[in-house]
Amino acid sequence: MTATRQQMWDRLDEPVDLLIIGGGINGAGIARDAALRGLKVALVEARDLAYGTSSRSSKLVHGGLRYLEQLEFSLVFEAVSERRILMDIAPHLVHPLGFLFPVYQGSRRNLTVIKTGLWLYEGLSLFRSPKRHQRLKPMDVVREEPCLKTEKLKGAPLYYDCSTDDARLTLESALDAANRGATIATWAKAISFLKDEETGRINGAVVQDTLDDSCLKEVRAQAVINATGPWTDRTRAMSAEPAGALLRPTKGVHIVVERKKLPVNNAVVCFHPSDDRVLFAIPWGERTYLGTTDTDFQGDPGQVCADGSDVRYLLDAASEYFPSNPLTTDDVLSTWAGLRPLIAPPTGDDISESEVSREHQIIIGEDGLITIAGGKLTTYRRMSAEVVDTAVNMLRLSGKLPADLHEPKTDVRRLVGARGWPDDDDERAIDMITEETLQASAGELDADTAAFLAGVYGVRAPRLGDLVANDPRLKQRLTPDRPEILAQVDWGVKMELAATITDILLQRTQIYYRAADQGLGSVELVADRMAELLGWDEATKAEQIERYEHDVALSRRWRDDIEADQ
Repeated sequence: MTATRQQMWDRLDEPVDLLIIGGGINGAGIARDAALRGLKVALVEARDLAYGTSSRSSKLVHGGLRYLEQLEFSLVFEAVSERRILMDIAPHLVHPLGFLFPVYQGSRRNLTVIKTGLWLYEGLSLFRSPKRHQRLKPMDVVREEPCLKTEKLKGAPLYYDCSTDDARLTLESALDAANRGATIATWAKAISFLKDEETGRINGAVVQDTLDDSCLKEVRAQAVINATGPWTDRTRAMSAEPAGALLRPTKGVHIVVERKKLPVNNAVVCFHPSDDRVLFAIPWGERTYLGTTDTDFQGDPGQVCADGSDVRYLLDAASEYFPSNPLTTDDVLSTWAGLRPLIAPPTGDDISESEVSREHQIIIGEDGLITIAGGKLTTYRRMSAEVVDTAVNMLRLSGKLPADLHEPKTDVRRLVGARGWPDDDDERAIDMITEETLQASAGELDADTAAFLAGVYGVRAPRLGDLVANDPRLKQRLTPDRPEILAQVDWGVKMELAATITDILLQRTQIYYRAADQGLGSVELVADRMAELLGWDEATKAEQIERYEHDVALSRRWRDDIEADQ
């Protein structure tokens, strides 16, 4: 059983080899890699795991076909190699997805050039793409995507990358680290660094419990890693870093609509009619989402949200490519906005947001702070290994490296929901786990709910069936027209470090994005159950409900812009 969030907080008194600040995909990946090597690790995150960028991406594991245009061959090669590894270690979370690339008369990207690019793309992957690409004729495109604009359509290559649940990929990486002894403390904010009085080197941090501001701990560490994504510069400002920003963060916004409003079978590659930026319309079960935007952002990363111009921009692209299925602002169920923590180009380089490199950098400050910035979701595992290599070298030079380290093998060790997953048959795996979940629930779950749980939790789904068998109340649906059930609240609290309503409804279940009311109708039920599990009094419960309502309101702030313009 995973330690609870409170138990993890209590363990922060113990000194560690590595202290990682930031619980996004990079922080979780670093913790996993380091713990698997045998290092003693603590990770602190000011909110929940994957609260920021790592739950607000385009939810794709891909090589970045468009980076070939920018001649970033090494970035593409690295990404397609990592895509294959992630499919192997997280088959329940990383799934093949078709990408349809419609080409029209007058497009600056003709079919021959795109086909050549796709052969290069597959070559860089050593021809290990999920499926081989195809070239569809216009009539084939109509059958594949009936809603797509056909006027002046010349054809469409269909190639394959992958989709993922970005929040759960982060969560399971952190849980695997915890299984190997790492302390993963959420809602724990590093507010200052501790330094050696003689050398000036960072040797820990003061950490505040953000669910109880009066609680502080001093966490001692041999090395400290800054993996705070969009908060990188703010974290560096606590150090002795030189003045000036390392990042040029850009905002990416997505909108969610019902699938029946925009039914797509593949991720459709679109080029915006106003600026030719690439974006996607992506199938997401009973929903479809569109994104992303790419605009500079200089505000508080914790308050990033869609505005009216972002939503109009995406709706304009949808109107251009899917004229038979016109979307309006009334069709937008939810939005999400995340910040790309991109490395700022050299001073004087006047380039657009989309031209900023997606490469990452690892920087060691004068006081020993190790910072990782930039990069892509797809390559997080490899970036994590590079960061830990850097930390290991630093510990070796200081004579503080533990003697019994070993290879982490993060490229072959499966994440927690995939251990026992058949090697070559995902469909059979889902059927097998669904049946085991049904049996574990002693007949309390229906087949659809069991299949849903299998798709989310992988081989761990039968254990949720056990919860329902022991307490049939837990089969209650959180939202009447959706498959999520109350057992997921218990599992989130007991096994996945959930401590707030937002933790459950946003990162653990995605009801925040997928439900028509964004979970506002579920919030009382979830609050009551969490109060029972965590011992909340009425004041705490009310505060937690208010926090969740604030998070929903932030994602809907764009509506105020629309109303102001009408």
